[in-house]
Amino acid sequence: MENGIVEILTYQPEHQPWFEKLNRDWIEKYFWMEPIDFEVLQHPSEHIVQHGGTIFMGTYNKEMAGTAAVKFIEPGTYEFTKMAVDVKFQGKKIGKAIAQAAIMWSRNLGAKRIILYSNTKLETAIAMYRKLGFKEIPLDGPYKRSNIKMELKLD
Repeated sequence: MENGIVEILTYQPEHQPWFEKLNRDWIEKYFWMEPIDFEVLQHPSEHIVQHGGTIFMGTYNKEMAGTAAVKFIEPGTYEFTKMAVDVKFQGKKIGKAIAQAAIMWSRNLGAKRIILYSNTKLETAIAMYRKLGFKEIPLDGPYKRSNIKMELKLD
């Protein structure tokens, strides 16, 4: 990992400012904040953790570098959401490490599939999802900026 130490942490309430900052930075760089974004980023425990999901925070040499949430959708299905890596840490495989932690966590809970919504202009992210085994499925969903939906079957 380019001589850096990547550590994946489970979300704690004190991580909320980082969760919000990391996500806002990339959303505002490529898109726009939607009302649901403000609500989830400012209150992640209420919207993700308290409903059976979790959030991972990734550090690089002890610096907060990235994050992703796993949201409970229905029994057997989770959504991989709110993934972001600080631009200065991109290319260091932090996103992949967080994604692998999320997949393992979901599998350990007995999930049958993980879905995600993204945008094809995020070519690096889409390529990573494909390498992890995600396949494109028909699009639906709550985000105006999404133009692709992907699924990873875990069984």
